[in-house]
Amino acid sequence: MTSSIVPSTPPPSTSPSASLSARYPSLEGRVVFISGGATGIGEALVSAFHAQGARVGFCDLDAVAGAALAARLKGPNAALFLTCDVTDVAALHGAIDTVRKHFGPIGVLVNNAANDRRHDMADVTSEDFDRLVAVNIKHQFFAAQAVAGDMRSLGGGSIINFGSISWMIKGAGYPVYQACKAAARGLTRSLARDLGKQNIRVNSIVPGWVMTERQLRLWVKPESAAEIDAAQCLPGRVMAEDIASMALFLAADDSKMCTAQDYVVDAGWT
Repeated sequence: MTSSIVPSTPPPSTSPSASLSARYPSLEGRVVFISGGATGIGEALVSAFHAQGARVGFCDLDAVAGAALAARLKGPNAALFLTCDVTDVAALHGAIDTVRKHFGPIGVLVNNAANDRRHDMADVTSEDFDRLVAVNIKHQFFAAQAVAGDMRSLGGGSIINFGSISWMIKGAGYPVYQACKAAARGLTRSLARDLGKQNIRVNSIVPGWVMTERQLRLWVKPESAAEIDAAQCLPGRVMAEDIASMALFLAADDSKMCTAQDYVVDAGWT
């Protein structure tokens, strides 16, 4: 991608394990399930949790990238990758069950999987709508449903849903995606109430424009630099590792009194 999007002060390294300084002892040995973990933000999440000593199971449709990532994450807590379409609830539940059988009860769920493909309102069919809902919000509910029993048995847990600032800033060109990401806020707050008495915390991470390979390839243009610089309060670019840093905090016991909240990581865009 053209270097015009790069600020004069380079952003931090995009390798989460290399740049994260915080260490969370409570994550050592904790079982974590991450959806959409093969590339982009998901890859940063998987790598960051693995670096903390967590036992990470993750799923993705991209079998090649997922297997390659798992192959890099060796050691006593070697990550487990499963090819899975999260829009297939039975397959999603099956993947979660496989991780449970491999590592034990799941204490952290990170609902990262999503698809922000652009779509014009006039062109969306009923089938398109259902597919977008399935990949962007439906799986978050059913993954939470699948792990709630594990977390009760453990005496607590952390569910991290993923939203987006796109609907907050009234972005154009993907209305169903934005509706789903707005719905993540309601899902987070309702599950936090329903599960809170079992010491299960439910929060959402709301990323800004994260400079993943996909974003750089598909949506970030040379002229985007001026837009980003004008919108953000902070200089630089939001990187996948910045999102992973927030996820680690919300998964760890350090955030034991945090629930029903949206944690925006957007350099002050909203």
